[in-house]
Amino acid sequence: METGLFISARLVKVLVDEDMGGVTYSVQYLSPSRENLELYYKHHAPRLRQEGLELFADKMLAFRTELEVMNEFFHESN
Repeated sequence: METGLFISARLVKVLVDEDMGGVTYSVQYLSPSRENLELYYKHHAPRLRQEGLELFADKMLAFRTELEVMNEFFHESN
């Protein structure tokens, strides 16, 4: 988030039993534009991935999945 290129981040726990045991988490970032995402890949991703590997070694797996938000729905409370 400190890169200033994303507008939100979400940390979620994966609710699927892993074959090897343990707990899995996923981090999802929301970018306001494709340009911001490309800037992140070019200027920040390699360094941040390396920092993650140094902190967590073989306890971390990093991969990218790009998603496009097609629509969002929120419950309206009165």
